[in-house]
Amino acid sequence: MTGTGERHAVVVGGSLAGVLTALVLSAHARVTIVERDRLDDASEGGPRPGIPQARHTHVFVEGGQLALESLLPGILGELSAHGALPVGMPYDLVQHQSGRWYERFAASTRFLSCTRGLLDTVVRERVLAEGGVELLAGTEVTGLVGDAERVRGVRVRKRGAAEDPYEIEADLVVDASGRTTRVPTWLEEIGAEAPDQETIDTGQGYATQLYRPRPGAEDPGYHCLYFLPDAEQPLTGVVLRVEGGLWVASLSGPRGSEAPTDPAGFLDFARRFPHPYLREWLSTMEPVGNVHSNRSTANVRRYYERPGRRPAGLLAIGDALCAFNPIYGQGMTVAAQQAVALRKVLGTAGAEWAEGLGAVGSVTGGRGGAASGGRRFGRGGRRTRDVQRVLAGVAETAWAISAGADRAIPGVESTGPGPNALDRLTARYLRRVAAIVPGDPGAGRHYRSVLSLTAPPARLFHPRVALPALFRAPRATPGEPPLVVEGWRGGEG
Repeated sequence: MTGTGERHAVVVGGSLAGVLTALVLSAHARVTIVERDRLDDASEGGPRPGIPQARHTHVFVEGGQLALESLLPGILGELSAHGALPVGMPYDLVQHQSGRWYERFAASTRFLSCTRGLLDTVVRERVLAEGGVELLAGTEVTGLVGDAERVRGVRVRKRGAAEDPYEIEADLVVDASGRTTRVPTWLEEIGAEAPDQETIDTGQGYATQLYRPRPGAEDPGYHCLYFLPDAEQPLTGVVLRVEGGLWVASLSGPRGSEAPTDPAGFLDFARRFPHPYLREWLSTMEPVGNVHSNRSTANVRRYYERPGRRPAGLLAIGDALCAFNPIYGQGMTVAAQQAVALRKVLGTAGAEWAEGLGAVGSVTGGRGGAASGGRRFGRGGRRTRDVQRVLAGVAETAWAISAGADRAIPGVESTGPGPNALDRLTARYLRRVAAIVPGDPGAGRHYRSVLSLTAPPARLFHPRVALPALFRAPRATPGEPPLVVEGWRGGEG
């Protein structure tokens, strides 16, 4: 895949959202990714500083896998060859919530389990091999070049270098720099308006320890041990099998109840979970490396699609547009789905996109300015808002899940509206749904299709879900951890 003509796009941020965005844009322009991290700072496939969640558990749910495979055919096979593991839900999981263990029915969906470092490395190398994309690693963006009418590039500098910042001209700048993006501040510096922002923060904090089985240890007969929180029990525990024969254990709690970051305290924290099996199982494993923490877990949404004085030539995508509480495992999937949506917009908008890289113009309808890509650049104020609306729309289901759930948590700090009467009624219904899912394979199938971002939230009101949720008592489930399932085959369900 190669760029065309003299057009140039700059993508700020080289993680999954940025790399996939660059891939899509490379069919229409030469693309430069500017990535702050020095990628050789981390070991091969290891975590890097620019992704706060990198050392913690990651899953790529089915909706994300479908999107990634459509962008890079064969990539799931490449990831599997490097050790990424498909985990069938609920068959490959031992799950506990609200005092009940889930029945391990045949899998209705699968998520991909691997470390974030492996995923980013495999995808990045594949995209760079496609051509048309240049990666400037160890380089940080310090501001936007342009004015309130049009962004014409970025100002950058090499990390650790004594030289002054220099400018990179661009016809389009895409912010894929993540939840800590500085672009809203940079917009104000050039006389434009930052987008409205909503934050929903439970104060949840993570601590994560890597483990390996001790010599001679038996396989536990599952790929994931998962303690889910509820209104009475706010702790979350995930122990997930990843590549290289390792397991990643992430324990989290709300503000004031975070897991310690020393190995002994981490293990002792597992006593607080509603069943002793979590600590018992962790105590049989051998810790690898240090315990790492993460406190950056707020849901953050930036409303670029709303009217405002913002320049032509700028888009936001991924966590820079909408970031989620990592407990829900949605961020990477939404980023991949947004890249697919952007590809569709670029592919169906006709000659103006081909000649002008989308004719992205000011949301306020400003005339913009001429750029190196041609006269069509800077036109089409409606198009910028329309593109941002498409990208924001991709995140709607994930936002409804994460923000909707977190708004109801005691002690949450939110800049948005609180739950209204309809929200409270919906929350009561969803609690009834959650109560039947552990023992009902049919209802569970629909429920998991929403969580895996392959179906809209309306699927939760399907008769196969609504009838048992409203009119039947939950079915009995195992009284102890269902560690043994006859015929377990490690992911084949």
